Amino acid sequence: MKLKKLPIGIQTFSEIRDKKENYLYIDKTDIAYELLDSSKYIFLSRPRRFGKSLFMDTVQEIFQGNKALFEGLYIYDKWDWEVKYPVIKISWEGNMRNLKEIEDVALRNLQKNKIRLGLECENHSNISICLDELIQKSYEKYSQKVVVLIDEYDKPILDNIEQAKLNREFIKGIYSILKGCDQYLKFTMLTGVSKFSRASIFSGLNMLEDISLTPKYGNICGYTQENIENEFLPYLEDVNLKKLKTWYNGYNFLKDDVYNPFDILFFIQNNKVFDNYWFETGTPSFLIKLIEKNNYFLPKLSNLTVGKKLLNSFDIENLDFEVVLYQAGYLTIDEVITTRRGQIEYKLKLPNEEVRASLFDVILDFMTSQPTEKLKHQNDIYDALMDAQLDDLELYLTSMFGSIP
Repeated sequence: MKLKKLPIGIQTFSEIRDKKENYLYIDKTDIAYELLDSSKYIFLSRPRRFGKSLFMDTVQEIFQGNKALFEGLYIYDKWDWEVKYPVIKISWEGNMRNLKEIEDVALRNLQKNKIRLGLECENHSNISICLDELIQKSYEKYSQKVVVLIDEYDKPILDNIEQAKLNREFIKGIYSILKGCDQYLKFTMLTGVSKFSRASIFSGLNMLEDISLTPKYGNICGYTQENIENEFLPYLEDVNLKKLKTWYNGYNFLKDDVYNPFDILFFIQNNKVFDNYWFETGTPSFLIKLIEKNNYFLPKLSNLTVGKKLLNSFDIENLDFEVVLYQAGYLTIDEVITTRRGQIEYKLKLPNEEVRASLFDVILDFMTSQPTEKLKHQNDIYDALMDAQLDDLELYLTSMFGSIP
């Protein structure tokens, strides 16, 4: 039997579900149905390349009533497909190195929505006012409340962390439009890597329900062990599943441990070689800047406990290194602790072998500006430890530290 194609790099639900294309799809519509049936204003934080964009595109197809795409999936016989809603979708994609480029991306987003909805804005130049017009005109034209989906809402800020304050005011002006459009809105969802405090970004959007750590939505993105042992098993012939779990599993959002989808798809695509796939897709330069700025003591990462409030949000002006690491996917939840005072705390950990090795390599690269020397230090120290040659170990450690400014 011929295996279905793997949807590598594809975030478009309709393409994956096209019968002619025959792509593998892991059904998340049971979670989507629960969410859409019970909520109106949603915020979801997940690490990059974790499947957020595909989930948002799935939600868009549901609200647009494209029933045929969902044949054979959980939601197929449960959703009212006769009612079709106008959808406005903003996706922050592309390079945004300054405010001008952020404005250009916003304008392109609005133009795509205007074409799809068959509408025009009277005020083309003011992005916030145009979004407000689109929402009201969509409601009037289609006689249905409007769905607003904003994917990677924080990308314009994280891509330009040095000028975050300037970009924040522009982004804040766009998102603040939503709070005055409640009567026109059916459903609103924002996704991102980080959760900035409401005061920083959302300017009064206190109606947003944060489901990032809601247990029933814990598997909304990512592949479970059950997925690996069922849907993916035919693709993993002769693979040591225990090693696969050690390398790529371990992310936890208060339900099951999950795999990063990006890792699994590229692992299979690359002849099942254990390697760094997710981590190398983007150097976390802002993490290195935080380490340098705050003189962070890195061994703390091995035994780190934080409070619930710490994980919920942070301010642009006061970035907390542990929170950034957690929300970016370099740390994950290991254990939930209830203190004697009744407060919730989270013990964090590095999720898996890929992140552990890759994060430390990036930090070491930053500290020793010579990659060749770095590799030699690593190999020499490892060999000395394995062979119990303590004199050599002392020599190699001294040499390594001597290369660090």
